[in-house]
Amino acid sequence: MKKLEMFCVTNKLLNFLDNSQYNLAWVGNEQAPENYLACNGGINIFYKEKFYSELTFHYWYWKNLLNLDNPNWVGFCQKRRFWVNKNFENIKININNFENQILKSPPNEWEKYDSIICEPIFVNKVKKIKMLKRGFWKILKKPSFFFNEAKQSINFHFDMHHGDNNLKKAINLIEGDDKKEFLEYVENSISFNPHIMFISNSKVINRWFNALFPWLERCENEFGFSNLKGYDTQRLYAYLAERYLSFWFKKNTKYLTWPWKFFDASQK
Repeated sequence: MKKLEMFCVTNKLLNFLDNSQYNLAWVGNEQAPENYLACNGGINIFYKEKFYSELTFHYWYWKNLLNLDNPNWVGFCQKRRFWVNKNFENIKININNFENQILKSPPNEWEKYDSIICEPIFVNKVKKIKMLKRGFWKILKKPSFFFNEAKQSINFHFDMHHGDNNLKKAINLIEGDDKKEFLEYVENSISFNPHIMFISNSKVINRWFNALFPWLERCENEFGFSNLKGYDTQRLYAYLAERYLSFWFKKNTKYLTWPWKFFDASQK
Protein backbone atom coordinates (compact mmCIF):
# COMPACT_ATOMS: atom_id res chain seq x y z
CA MET A 1 0.00 0.00 0.00
CA LYS A 2 1.30 3.47 -0.92
CA LYS A 3 2.52 5.70 1.87
CA LEU A 4 2.64 9.48 2.02
CA GLU A 5 6.06 11.15 2.20
CA MET A 6 5.49 14.80 3.12
CA PHE A 7 8.11 17.54 3.04
CA CYS A 8 7.33 20.72 4.96
CA VAL A 9 9.46 23.62 3.69
CA THR A 10 10.25 26.36 6.19
CA ASN A 11 12.70 29.08 7.20
CA LYS A 12 11.45 29.03 10.81
CA LEU A 13 11.61 26.35 13.49
CA LEU A 14 8.41 24.29 13.60
CA ASN A 15 8.71 22.66 17.01
CA PHE A 16 5.16 21.34 16.87
CA LEU A 17 6.24 19.08 13.98
CA ASP A 18 9.32 17.65 15.69
CA ASN A 19 7.63 14.36 16.52
CA SER A 20 5.58 14.08 13.37
CA GLN A 21 6.26 11.84 10.39
CA TYR A 22 6.82 14.92 8.21
CA ASN A 23 10.24 15.63 6.73
CA LEU A 24 11.28 19.14 7.75
CA ALA A 25 13.08 21.02 4.97
CA TRP A 26 15.12 24.15 5.72
CA VAL A 27 15.44 27.14 3.37
CA GLY A 28 16.43 29.78 5.92
CA ASN A 29 19.69 31.74 5.80
CA GLU A 30 20.70 30.49 9.24
CA GLN A 31 22.27 27.08 9.68
CA ALA A 32 19.71 24.30 9.33
CA PRO A 33 18.63 22.69 12.62
CA GLU A 34 19.99 19.19 13.13
CA ASN A 35 16.74 17.39 12.32
CA TYR A 36 15.98 19.44 9.19
CA LEU A 37 16.96 18.69 5.60
CA ALA A 38 19.29 21.42 4.33
CA CYS A 39 19.25 22.35 0.66
CA ASN A 40 22.58 24.15 0.40
CA GLY A 41 24.64 21.04 -0.40
CA GLY A 42 24.79 18.72 -3.38
CA ILE A 43 23.31 20.20 -6.54
CA ASN A 44 21.49 23.31 -5.38
CA ILE A 45 20.28 26.85 -6.12
CA PHE A 46 20.44 28.03 -2.54
CA TYR A 47 21.88 31.40 -3.56
CA LYS A 48 18.53 32.12 -5.22
CA GLU A 49 16.50 31.44 -2.06
CA LYS A 50 15.61 35.10 -1.59
CA PHE A 51 13.82 35.03 -4.95
CA TYR A 52 12.74 31.39 -5.25
CA SER A 53 11.58 30.75 -1.67
CA GLU A 54 10.38 27.13 -1.17
CA LEU A 55 11.33 26.30 -4.76
CA THR A 56 14.92 26.30 -3.48
CA PHE A 57 14.18 23.06 -1.65
CA HIS A 58 12.03 21.68 -4.46
CA TYR A 59 15.01 22.02 -6.82
CA TRP A 60 17.33 20.36 -4.31
CA TYR A 61 14.88 17.50 -3.84
CA TRP A 62 14.63 17.03 -7.61
CA LYS A 63 18.39 16.92 -8.12
CA ASN A 64 19.42 15.00 -4.98
CA LEU A 65 16.56 12.93 -3.54
CA LEU A 66 14.04 12.17 -6.26
CA ASN A 67 13.82 8.42 -6.92
CA LEU A 68 11.81 7.51 -10.01
CA ASP A 69 11.25 4.01 -8.61
CA ASN A 70 9.67 5.32 -5.40
CA PRO A 71 6.13 3.81 -5.28
CA ASN A 72 4.80 6.25 -2.65
CA TRP A 73 3.00 9.56 -2.82
CA VAL A 74 5.38 12.48 -2.32
CA GLY A 75 4.01 15.84 -1.20
CA PHE A 76 5.09 19.36 -0.32
CA CYS A 77 3.60 21.83 2.14
CA GLN A 78 5.04 24.92 3.83
CA LYS A 79 5.51 26.44 7.26
CA ARG A 80 2.04 27.99 7.67
CA ARG A 81 0.01 26.05 5.13
CA PHE A 82 -0.82 22.39 5.54
CA TRP A 83 -2.87 19.69 3.89
CA VAL A 84 -5.72 18.55 6.15
CA ASN A 85 -8.08 15.61 6.37
CA LYS A 86 -11.42 16.13 4.68
CA ASN A 87 -13.42 15.47 7.83
CA PHE A 88 -11.67 18.47 9.44
CA GLU A 89 -11.98 20.94 6.58
CA ASN A 90 -14.70 22.99 8.35
CA ILE A 91 -13.01 23.01 11.75
CA LYS A 92 -10.65 25.80 12.78
CA ILE A 93 -7.12 24.48 13.17
CA ASN A 94 -5.21 25.12 16.41
CA ILE A 95 -2.30 23.67 18.36
CA ASN A 96 -4.60 21.29 20.25
CA ASN A 97 -6.20 19.64 17.23
CA PHE A 98 -3.36 20.12 14.73
CA GLU A 99 -2.07 16.58 15.09
CA ASN A 100 -5.49 15.15 14.21
CA GLN A 101 -6.12 17.55 11.35
CA ILE A 102 -3.01 17.31 9.21
CA LEU A 103 -2.85 14.76 6.44
CA LYS A 104 -0.71 11.73 7.29
CA SER A 105 -1.74 9.00 4.88
CA PRO A 106 -3.25 8.86 1.39
CA PRO A 107 -7.04 8.33 1.33
CA ASN A 108 -8.36 5.49 -0.82
CA GLU A 109 -10.02 7.91 -3.24
CA TRP A 110 -6.58 9.07 -4.40
CA GLU A 111 -6.03 5.76 -6.20
CA LYS A 112 -7.90 7.10 -9.23
CA TYR A 113 -5.66 10.16 -9.58
CA ASP A 114 -2.12 11.13 -10.55
CA SER A 115 -1.84 14.27 -8.47
CA ILE A 116 -3.36 16.28 -5.63
CA ILE A 117 -3.39 20.09 -5.75
CA CYS A 118 -4.74 22.71 -3.35
CA GLU A 119 -8.35 23.76 -3.41
CA PRO A 120 -8.45 27.01 -5.38
CA ILE A 121 -8.54 30.60 -4.26
CA PHE A 122 -10.47 33.21 -6.23
CA VAL A 123 -8.89 36.48 -7.32
CA ASN A 124 -11.93 38.37 -8.63
CA LYS A 125 -13.22 39.79 -5.35
CA VAL A 126 -10.76 42.65 -5.07
CA LYS A 127 -11.92 45.73 -3.20
CA LYS A 128 -12.62 48.67 -5.50
CA ILE A 129 -10.23 50.95 -3.65
CA LYS A 130 -7.39 48.43 -4.06
CA MET A 131 -8.14 48.07 -7.76
CA LEU A 132 -7.92 51.83 -8.19
CA LYS A 133 -4.69 51.97 -6.20
CA ARG A 134 -2.92 49.10 -7.90
CA GLY A 135 -4.63 48.75 -11.28
CA PHE A 136 -5.58 52.32 -12.21
CA TRP A 137 -3.88 52.34 -15.60
CA LYS A 138 -5.31 48.98 -16.60
CA ILE A 139 -8.80 50.12 -15.58
CA LEU A 140 -8.31 53.36 -17.47
CA LYS A 141 -7.53 51.39 -20.62
CA LYS A 142 -10.30 48.84 -20.04
CA PRO A 143 -13.02 50.02 -17.58
CA SER A 144 -14.77 46.63 -17.69
CA PHE A 145 -12.10 45.34 -15.27
CA PHE A 146 -13.61 47.56 -12.59
CA PHE A 147 -17.25 46.58 -13.04
CA ASN A 148 -17.15 42.99 -14.32
CA GLU A 149 -15.77 40.39 -11.89
CA ALA A 150 -15.50 37.85 -14.70
CA LYS A 151 -12.83 40.08 -16.28
CA GLN A 152 -10.73 40.16 -13.11
CA SER A 153 -8.61 37.22 -14.20
CA ILE A 154 -5.40 35.66 -12.90
CA ASN A 155 -3.48 37.90 -15.28
CA PHE A 156 -5.26 41.06 -14.10
CA HIS A 157 -4.57 40.11 -10.48
CA PHE A 158 -0.90 39.35 -11.20
CA ASP A 159 -0.42 42.65 -13.00
CA MET A 160 -1.80 44.54 -10.01
CA HIS A 161 0.33 42.77 -7.41
CA HIS A 162 3.51 41.55 -9.11
CA GLY A 163 4.34 43.94 -11.91
CA ASP A 164 2.40 45.04 -14.97
CA ASN A 165 2.79 42.60 -17.87
CA ASN A 166 5.34 40.45 -16.00
CA LEU A 167 3.23 37.30 -16.24
CA LYS A 168 2.77 37.68 -20.00
CA LYS A 169 6.47 38.33 -20.49
CA ALA A 170 7.25 35.14 -18.60
CA ILE A 171 4.67 33.09 -20.48
CA ASN A 172 6.23 34.23 -23.75
CA LEU A 173 9.35 32.29 -22.68
CA ILE A 174 7.50 28.97 -22.34
CA GLU A 175 8.23 26.46 -25.07
CA GLY A 176 5.72 24.38 -27.01
CA ASP A 177 1.94 24.33 -26.78
CA ASP A 178 1.95 25.46 -23.16
CA LYS A 179 2.71 29.04 -24.21
CA LYS A 180 -0.63 29.66 -25.94
CA GLU A 181 -2.67 27.47 -23.59
CA PHE A 182 -1.21 28.94 -20.40
CA LEU A 183 -1.83 32.47 -21.68
CA GLU A 184 -5.46 31.60 -22.39
CA TYR A 185 -5.72 30.09 -18.92
CA VAL A 186 -4.47 33.18 -17.06
CA GLU A 187 -6.56 35.54 -19.18
CA ASN A 188 -9.80 33.62 -18.70
CA SER A 189 -9.58 32.04 -15.23
CA ILE A 190 -10.55 33.81 -12.01
CA SER A 191 -9.02 31.25 -9.63
CA PHE A 192 -5.85 29.22 -9.20
CA ASN A 193 -4.51 26.49 -6.92
CA PRO A 194 -2.11 28.24 -4.56
CA HIS A 195 1.09 27.91 -2.51
CA ILE A 196 3.20 25.70 -4.83
CA MET A 197 1.83 22.73 -2.87
CA PHE A 198 1.16 19.41 -4.57
CA ILE A 199 1.23 15.67 -3.96
CA SER A 200 2.04 13.22 -6.72
CA ASN A 201 4.18 10.29 -7.80
CA SER A 202 7.86 10.57 -8.60
CA LYS A 203 7.48 10.32 -12.36
CA VAL A 204 4.96 13.19 -12.49
CA ILE A 205 7.13 15.24 -10.11
CA ASN A 206 10.11 14.75 -12.40
CA ARG A 207 8.10 15.89 -15.42
CA TRP A 208 6.84 18.94 -13.52
CA PHE A 209 10.28 20.05 -12.41
CA ASN A 210 11.65 19.43 -15.90
CA ALA A 211 9.05 21.87 -17.21
CA LEU A 212 9.27 24.39 -14.38
CA PHE A 213 12.93 25.04 -13.65
CA PRO A 214 14.25 25.47 -17.21
CA TRP A 215 11.43 27.98 -17.79
CA LEU A 216 12.32 29.90 -14.63
CA GLU A 217 15.96 30.02 -15.76
CA ARG A 218 14.84 31.61 -19.01
CA CYS A 219 12.77 34.06 -16.97
CA GLU A 220 15.92 35.07 -15.09
CA ASN A 221 17.31 36.38 -18.39
CA GLU A 222 14.20 38.58 -18.67
CA PHE A 223 13.81 39.81 -15.08
CA GLY A 224 17.17 39.18 -13.42
CA PHE A 225 17.46 39.68 -9.65
CA SER A 226 18.73 43.19 -8.92
CA ASN A 227 15.39 44.92 -9.56
CA LEU A 228 13.24 42.41 -7.67
CA LYS A 229 12.33 44.01 -4.35
CA GLY A 230 9.60 44.04 -1.72
CA TYR A 231 6.39 42.02 -1.59
CA ASP A 232 5.48 42.72 -5.21
CA THR A 233 8.48 41.27 -7.05
CA GLN A 234 11.20 39.90 -4.75
CA ARG A 235 9.64 36.42 -4.91
CA LEU A 236 8.60 36.81 -8.55
CA TYR A 237 9.85 33.36 -9.57
CA ALA A 238 7.79 31.71 -6.84
CA TYR A 239 4.69 33.69 -7.91
CA LEU A 240 5.20 32.60 -11.52
CA ALA A 241 5.62 28.96 -10.48
CA GLU A 242 2.44 29.14 -8.40
CA ARG A 243 0.34 30.13 -11.42
CA TYR A 244 2.06 27.69 -13.75
CA LEU A 245 1.49 24.81 -11.33
CA SER A 246 -2.28 25.28 -11.53
CA PHE A 247 -2.21 25.13 -15.30
CA TRP A 248 0.39 22.38 -15.71
CA PHE A 249 -1.09 19.82 -13.31
CA LYS A 250 -4.58 20.33 -14.71
CA LYS A 251 -3.36 19.87 -18.26
CA ASN A 252 -0.92 17.01 -17.73
CA THR A 253 -2.34 14.89 -14.91
CA LYS A 254 -5.55 13.43 -13.63
CA TYR A 255 -5.82 15.67 -10.59
CA LEU A 256 -7.92 16.05 -7.47
CA THR A 257 -8.21 19.23 -5.42
CA TRP A 258 -7.77 18.82 -1.68
CA PRO A 259 -8.37 21.00 1.42
CA TRP A 260 -5.53 22.93 3.04
CA LYS A 261 -5.40 25.34 5.95
CA PHE A 262 -3.36 28.22 7.26
CA PHE A 263 -1.89 27.62 10.70
CA ASP A 264 0.66 29.74 12.54
CA ALA A 265 1.57 28.31 15.94
CA SER A 266 3.09 31.64 17.01
CA GLN A 267 -0.29 33.34 16.80
CA LYS A 268 -2.56 32.98 19.82
